[in-house]
Amino acid sequence: MKKIEAIIRKTRFEDVKQALLKADIEWFSYYDVRGEGKLRQARIYRGVMYDTSCIERVLLNIVVRDKNVERTIEAVQHAACTGEIGDGRIFVIPVEDAIRIRTGERGDIALYNAEQEK
Repeated sequence: MKKIEAIIRKTRFEDVKQALLKADIEWFSYYDVRGEGKLRQARIYRGVMYDTSCIERVLLNIVVRDKNVERTIEAVQHAACTGEIGDGRIFVIPVEDAIRIRTGERGDIALYNAEQEK
């Protein structure tokens, strides 16, 4: 099992969500986060100057079976990409175990229902 953390632009969240659902990744959590980028500049929008060093993004947490890692990464990468600086990052982290609280099932079966196995 792997945990995939993706930090993406807020404007690309709906596209990424749809891409994950299309890739049969049905469960994930997400949070609004802020971070510091290495690009430091001020932008002017309608006559008002904004500091862009503090960047608002969305952090996705997705735990998947090993067989679903590459398609999850591809779905996020293709849907989140604008081709501009600041598109985000994807991190892949090993997961040692998962436990379904309701039934006590352990391992990758705890991620999805057995009857939904494809």
